[in-house]
Order: sequence, then structure tokens, then C-alpha cells
Amino acid sequence: MKLPAKKVYMPYLFLAPFFVLFFLFMIYPILDSFYLSFTAAEGSTSSWVGFENFASVLSDRLFWHSLWNTAIILVVQVPVMLFLAFLLAVALNTKNIKGKSLFRLAVFMPVLIDLVTYSIVFSLMFNDQYGVLNFILHLFHIPGIHWLQDSFWAKAAIIVAIIWRWTGYNAIILLAGLQSVPETLYEAAAIDGASPVTRFFRITMPMVKPILLFCAIMSVIGTLQLFTEPFLLTYNGGPDNATETPVLYIYQYAFQSFHFGYASAAAYVLTALIALLSYCQIRISKGGEI
Repeated sequence: MKLPAKKVYMPYLFLAPFFVLFFLFMIYPILDSFYLSFTAAEGSTSSWVGFENFASVLSDRLFWHSLWNTAIILVVQVPVMLFLAFLLAVALNTKNIKGKSLFRLAVFMPVLIDLVTYSIVFSLMFNDQYGVLNFILHLFHIPGIHWLQDSFWAKAAIIVAIIWRWTGYNAIILLAGLQSVPETLYEAAAIDGASPVTRFFRITMPMVKPILLFCAIMSVIGTLQLFTEPFLLTYNGGPDNATETPVLYIYQYAFQSFHFGYASAAAYVLTALIALLSYCQIRISKGGEI
């Protein structure tokens, strides 16, 4: 029986608002920024320049310096964070622990705090004159450290802040992976005489490797998109561009210098690098099956 035209098109009418909003706020900005990347768009004027913006980005030392800064933060922060997150997940998965819900909420709480708020709080903690860290050092008669005026310590401050915020988030994801491991596997291994250490490396680790891969990829992507912490914590990427990141670089060209075409090209270069790194992670780990 042929349905009336009204019933045929009614589902599409209900879906139409989503697709209209998705196109306006997702597809159109992507297409528009892609077009802008091939133009010398400055304010309200633009002219076609082809691949000139991409060539300028790839030859700009500051852009590569920002990538190098991010790489240093990434290499230190991601492994440490995932290690701590895994330890927390294993601890929270212990059967005998009491008040699990409270501990899980406490672990997840940092990610619920606004990015701007927590960055400002950490900037106060690392303040040279009245920060709590230097206050503690002075109690032990240790000279205060110029946390945010030294390139090494500025990076360290950002790493500590990111680890504090995102460790609990990844711990909850890993906890979900640990809870999905069937208890029968552990029981069978225990019957066969496997020790707890053997069960951990032979059962737990292989089963949660896809979850670890997911956390690693998301952490790498998140670190490459770092913006709020260096912008607020180290005062716009200081000192002397020591904490400059690619997203902060793009922001400065787009919303401080109003070179929208150049900033769009830099954004697509960064997107390509993120996609390449994610692909390499998946290929090297064989999708988490190694």
C-alpha cells in the first residue's frame, strides 16, 4: 500500500532542523575556512593567492617552534597522565575498596571545572611573589622559582596543570574498560595457577589495550589543540614564545592580526598533522591489538 506523501516526508521534516544547524555551524565554517586558506583575507578584503599561505606557514620558524613546544609537552604529559590514570583505574576497580562512587566522583571532578577558572587558579599557585608553591619553598628556606618567567618551568607548569585536569577523565574511561573484562577469564587463569601479576599482564593489559589506544589518541589530539593553558597560565605563550602552541599561533594571526587566510592555512596544516599522528598511532599499535 502506498503511503500518503505527508507520511513519507514527515520524518525528513523532523530531521531537517538538525541538518540545517549542522550545515550552518559545522559544514559551512569548514568549507569557508578552506576557501579562506587560499586567499589573503585580511579583515573584510581578500584576494586569491593559491598555496602561498601554506608555503608561508611551513617556512615560518615560529610555527615550527610552536610545534616543538607542543611536542615537548606531549612527550612528557601524555605518558605520565596515562600511567597515573591507569593506576587510578586499577585502584578504583579493586573489589574491597569502600565508597567507590565518592572516589570516582572525586577523581572525575577536575574535568568538570571550567578551563578558564582552573588556568587562573594555577597561575595564582605558580605566581612568583604570592604563589603557594613558592610559599612552601620559603618555609624550607629554598629560594623561590620563577615558574612562569623561565622557559623550562613554564612548560612544567602547563604539564602539571594538564595532568591534574585530565588524569581523572582518562581513569574513568580506563575503569570502564577494566570492568568490561569478564571475571571468568581471571577465574580460569587462577585455577591454572597464574599469579596476580601474570593475570594482569596476560589478561588485563591485552583486554584494555584498545581503550588505552583511544585515550592515547584523544590525549595527543587534545595536547596539539592546547590553547587556554598557555594563553592564561603563561600569559599568551611566554616567556619569549617558550610555551607558544599551534592553536595559540593561529589565534594570534586570526584575532589579533586579522590575517584570516593565513590563520586558516595554519589550521589546516595542524589538522593534517593531527590526522597523520592519529593514523600512525593506529598503524603502529595495530588498532590496540599488539
